[in-house]
Amino acid sequence: MSLSKLHPAFKSQMLEELGPVDYQLFEESLEQESISSIRLNREKLLSSPFASKSIPWSQEGFWLEKRPQFTLDPLFHAGGYYVQEASSMFIQHILESLSIPKGLYLDLAAAPGGKSTLLSSYLGNEGVLVANEVIQSRTQILKENLIKWGLGNSIVTNNDPAHFESLEGLFDLVLIDAPCSGEGMFRKDPTARKEWSPDHVKLCSSRQQRILDQAGALVKGGGYLLYSTCTFNKEENEEMIRFLTSEFAYEPVRISLDSSWNIKESILSTDEGDFYGYRFYPHRVQGEGFFVSVLKRPEDAYSNEPKKPKDFKHPFLKEIAERESNQLAEELGFENKTFYQLNDTFFCFPEMWKTHFDYISQNLNIRYFGTEIGKKQGKNWIPSHDWAVSILPKPSYPQLELTKEQALNFFRKKDLELEYESEGWILLTYQQLPIGWIKNLGNRINNYYPKDWRIRNL
Repeated sequence: MSLSKLHPAFKSQMLEELGPVDYQLFEESLEQESISSIRLNREKLLSSPFASKSIPWSQEGFWLEKRPQFTLDPLFHAGGYYVQEASSMFIQHILESLSIPKGLYLDLAAAPGGKSTLLSSYLGNEGVLVANEVIQSRTQILKENLIKWGLGNSIVTNNDPAHFESLEGLFDLVLIDAPCSGEGMFRKDPTARKEWSPDHVKLCSSRQQRILDQAGALVKGGGYLLYSTCTFNKEENEEMIRFLTSEFAYEPVRISLDSSWNIKESILSTDEGDFYGYRFYPHRVQGEGFFVSVLKRPEDAYSNEPKKPKDFKHPFLKEIAERESNQLAEELGFENKTFYQLNDTFFCFPEMWKTHFDYISQNLNIRYFGTEIGKKQGKNWIPSHDWAVSILPKPSYPQLELTKEQALNFFRKKDLELEYESEGWILLTYQQLPIGWIKNLGNRINNYYPKDWRIRNL
């Protein structure tokens, strides 16, 4: 799409915001090729698998010299890294520079999962993430990406922000990556240019205001709220912060910046104080357009600490009793896990967050949680793919290292010709990273890569 297709009102808005010289550079940047970037999963990879340059505000982030065909990289399918815009990785700098306490986090509009996997990594084994997606069809890709990430510290939910009312004051951090007019994606997404209009901006700001009105009370006393968009205009950014602080008690938070990063700080003056926003322009940074603001809930704000229920009650899930749960943990080599059963399938979840999970399960529509382990037949397991790509131990299973072509054939669900003497379940690896299961029956090998995930037409 040519530059002439930029809406005149958008041009006028950006010209006023940037000035004529800076605007010309901005406009030219929209016709330049985007720079690809990835964020490593340090639980699986310690270095970038591609020629790359470090992103200064993200220890795990790398700009790539050229964009590879990620679909043909087994490390991508194994959850070794996530393909993510460099600008949005700034959230990692926010978390680390503020040393935000780890606990119960909420990503309110989480699909496809870039920011959720980032939060999951930051929390590690010290916290749990509720990754929520309003649109049901988008929960599948969110679930898939968190399964591949493999940390087992997430709960995927499918709820409207209005459904969270009973969870007010529960979360240590709430991230609202709000649906927006997409101005920051004009370089990557010509459709966003085509759909932009002043009326569309007003529609988006109205939607954002509704979300903030329902989510502003979810942060507990002393907790943090991160509000972000991929757009530039003040109506969807600063004015939303003005609305939020007029409705709820929040304190401003300022983020440390290195001037060489070329991130623009803005200041919003309100009756409650000066609040700060951070903008990424594509002509100033190697990334797409992005805005983020950080706010802190006063320490004396309401905090909701759920109490341990007398009995776990859920229409579908069954809690495994403590004695059996301990036996399972010992059998599988897991530590600090509690177990649940859905029909004949077992799941494990961080034990220290059991009370919170029980409470959340009574209030939200859960699509996935923890790690699915598989099914048990007598003393034997039918292990799930989720377990294979998780960081959980798999001590009793033999492993077989594959070449790249063998791994890609596995992802295509092709028949595999592998030489392995041991029969039964075998964990396949690529560059020592687990990628899934096969079952050697002696006369044939069954490929257990998920059918819906298979590589097609490549």
